[in-house]
Amino acid sequence: MIAIIDYRAGNLRSVARALQYLGLECAITGDAREILGAERVIFPGVGAAGKAMETLASLGLDRIIHTVVEQGTPFLGICLGTQIILEESEEDGARCLGIIPGKARRFSGTGLKIPHMGWNTLQSCRSHPVFEGVDPSAQFYFVHSFYPDPAGEGFAVARTSYGIEFASVIARGSVVATQFHPEKSGGPGLALLRNFSRWNGTC
Repeated sequence: MIAIIDYRAGNLRSVARALQYLGLECAITGDAREILGAERVIFPGVGAAGKAMETLASLGLDRIIHTVVEQGTPFLGICLGTQIILEESEEDGARCLGIIPGKARRFSGTGLKIPHMGWNTLQSCRSHPVFEGVDPSAQFYFVHSFYPDPAGEGFAVARTSYGIEFASVIARGSVVATQFHPEKSGGPGLALLRNFSRWNGTC
């Protein structure tokens, strides 16, 4: 079973629908025992980093996420769920989960439309099991004003160009996280989710 962490954010049901389309058992849940007992965990999210961290802390889910990671359960972060596994965010000056060292930074630049919204490609930095069989030229759907800036090139799995080149996929151990929305990215996104459902958390 794949647990989709319910921390009162949007986008949970679209992730569930994508998994159900693939025939995968999943549950949207904020129950600690259910999350800790799941075979895999997905942490999606939209909204502001500070508010998300407040909600996670109030529900005790910040500690649960750390335990999930510590026990080596395969873990997928999506969009805001990617940014707040870093140490901090420039949005609200929020202190985040610190699972991967680094910071979520705001896009800036003359003439750059913010948020970065629409389809874009990835440049692979290194191989990862969740991208097995995914066309290197595939496009994925992005909607975000902040981007992950991990503290070390080794955490980047892929990069994307939008004004700057930023790490659009990051990973560490049993954790992988995408700034784009695989559940809104058609066939390539579904392929990524299928691969995640088979991944044992090692690279």
